[in-house]
Amino acid sequence: MVYLLLFLEFFKTGLFAIGGGLATLPFLYDLAAKYTWFDEAILADMIAISESTPGPIGVNMATYAGYNAGHAVGGVWGGILGGVIATSALVLPSIIIIVIIAKFLAKFQENKLVKQAFYGLRPAVCALIAAAGWQVLKTCIFTFDAYAQTGSLLDLFNWKGVILFVILMILTNIKKLKCHPIVYIAGAAVVGIVFKF
Repeated sequence: MVYLLLFLEFFKTGLFAIGGGLATLPFLYDLAAKYTWFDEAILADMIAISESTPGPIGVNMATYAGYNAGHAVGGVWGGILGGVIATSALVLPSIIIIVIIAKFLAKFQENKLVKQAFYGLRPAVCALIAAAGWQVLKTCIFTFDAYAQTGSLLDLFNWKGVILFVILMILTNIKKLKCHPIVYIAGAAVVGIVFKF
């Protein structure tokens, strides 16, 4: 039953998360709220890892969540099977859609309705990515739980995260200090490890 649930949830994510890895984040946050496969803190860590390692975040999270869910019911081999099922389910809709589009694209690529449909998808993709950005910001910068307990504005923010965010924003926008993004990713990873983010 867990494997079927993994397949259905990640197939749905793969089917509707148009726009790449970051567009899967709203769906992944929804899964974190519904199941015990992973939580928002693990998702935030996985975002950081996925952004600094090869592979799209959706695929990495599907493999991780599938492994966790499968491992809980079937040990290591159950975890491997769960990871394969979740990852396959996530990419299967893309494969199906690409095969269908490739079959008919030559015939319809100049069709006005097809062009308008793809043009209409752009705002939806922007909204999904903006929602994902807000979720990441909310997890890394804000501490709503601490604020709810104390009511103090000082407890609303994760000050280490805010300071790192501001420093990185300044460094990435100073033209004389322009470096390859991997330098900033590696530097932020080191700071996160040293200061226990």
